[in-house]
Amino acid sequence: MRMRMTCVATIATLAVAGCASTSPGYGPGYGSAGTAPASGRCFDCGTVVAIETSAAGGGTNVAGPVLGGIVGAVAAKELARRNTDSEGRRNVAIAAGAAGGAVAGNAIQNRVEANRSGYTVHVRMDDGRTTAVHQADLGGIREGSYVRVQNGRAWVY
Repeated sequence: MRMRMTCVATIATLAVAGCASTSPGYGPGYGSAGTAPASGRCFDCGTVVAIETSAAGGGTNVAGPVLGGIVGAVAAKELARRNTDSEGRRNVAIAAGAAGGAVAGNAIQNRVEANRSGYTVHVRMDDGRTTAVHQADLGGIREGSYVRVQNGRAWVY
């Protein structure tokens, strides 16, 4: 019985010791601050290969107002059908819904385009991948800069 317990304890000790050892070149894992692979470079770093500028209001786009007008007219038609018997009131409601929908669609489109203005930074990562991040400002980044891509943004490394 004592021999059996000694064997079980020895096997358990070896198993736990085997799990605790690390292999060469392996770090604590993704997202660990201040660590880098054995090559000396970080896993989310790379070189900027291109920077594209995108400005808001670059052209006239009527998709927002048109789609908003259609949705507004359909919604107003359905509401007027349920709430009134007069054909004239239905037509006025449909026209008002279309106009309101067009104004709302235009406002939504302008807000979306304003959020798109900025820079698209294309980065060739150290492991060969290519990624692109969109950000409002460059913060000193130029083509050829060595950057770290973190939280959807490129930072000078």
